[in-house]
Amino acid sequence: MRHKNVKFAVGSLLIVLAIGYLISTSISTTSKFFMTVDELAAASNDYRGAGLKVKGKVVNGSINRDPDNYLDVSFKIEEKNAVLPVVFKGVTPDMFEDGREVVVEGTYGRDGVFHANTLLTSCPSKYEAEKEAGKTHPGDIPMTQEKQPALESPNILPKKTTI
Repeated sequence: MRHKNVKFAVGSLLIVLAIGYLISTSISTTSKFFMTVDELAAASNDYRGAGLKVKGKVVNGSINRDPDNYLDVSFKIEEKNAVLPVVFKGVTPDMFEDGREVVVEGTYGRDGVFHANTLLTSCPSKYEAEKEAGKTHPGDIPMTQEKQPALESPNILPKKTTI
């Protein structure tokens, strides 16, 4: 009986160690550092080749699309006094434009260019400005008795159907 308990304990320990190993390796390979352009510029040599997420604002006039392949885009992002050149291959979001705040995810190359595989844009701040001005969302307007939607009577349906 004691031999079975030892086997069970060793087997359980091996399973727990294997699960712990798988969790730690998957976290280390998929985790990405999140930083701004100026933080990356201050410690650029430490992050070359590493997976990163970088936040910045698209520099006005810096968006260049390849005329032969519209999915190839190069642009620059800035934060404070630092500028980072970015290349991206893929469909750009509809809100991607000059001056827009973006988050790029990818790797920082040894050539000093950020090679993005994901490009995200932030929501426009016009919604926040409207909220500060006192405007409300149409869903926030209370409905009164006069404005209740009129529902049609179910009497328009046939009483009996024949097949």
